[in-house]
Amino acid sequence: MRGRIDTGALPYGVGAIGLGLVTIHFHRFALQWQPVPASVPANFAWISGLVLLAGGIAALTRGAGAARLLLPAYYFLWVVALHAPAVARAPSVGSLLGLAEILALASGGTALVASGRGARGWLGPAARMAFGLSALVFGLSHFVYTDLTAAMVPGWIPHKLYWAYATGAAHAAAGLAILSGIAGRLAATLLAVMAGGFVVLLHIPRVAAAPSSQLEWTMLFIATSIAGAALLVRRWLR
Repeated sequence: MRGRIDTGALPYGVGAIGLGLVTIHFHRFALQWQPVPASVPANFAWISGLVLLAGGIAALTRGAGAARLLLPAYYFLWVVALHAPAVARAPSVGSLLGLAEILALASGGTALVASGRGARGWLGPAARMAFGLSALVFGLSHFVYTDLTAAMVPGWIPHKLYWAYATGAAHAAAGLAILSGIAGRLAATLLAVMAGGFVVLLHIPRVAAAPSSQLEWTMLFIATSIAGAALLVRRWLR
């Protein structure tokens, strides 16, 4: 069984599985990350959760073949059907950030599939471009929403504004490196480490403090998935 698990896809797959379980447990879509219109019946959240579960399992399974397309295709559906219209209706850095987060997740799964195909064709380059642009948006949001970003820094860490600006600059630098191809693999590695740091230092303590909060659980698994997506883009950039 161990040989069938793709350990390189572990954070990405576990993040999706976690999102699926949270969706099913709370019987609600993934909040602002999945801004489904109110007219959609809540029962459909179960279907969304099951798709995330299946996609996460496929991402973790070596030899899953075309099934590994399920997760990035589903995330891309969120981008096209949910976030792109929101950006068109009310363009802002906030709405663009929502789009970029899910686009980054779609990019990670696309890079995973591209790596399995020997990194040929358009899938790998498309994943690299989309992920690089997403990282630029992450960086921009840290500068536009500096106070909100600083407020997320744990209380025991000093100089909160510094870390808000520093992580914003790191995201932007990583995005430029990945887009240009100059030190792109190193940039994706460091971005994965930074996102993993957010998981350990920020999101796990917040979940521990509010274990009944769907928001905190969702943020935890989105951050885990982004760290995993960065690792998969890194794999393709070999």
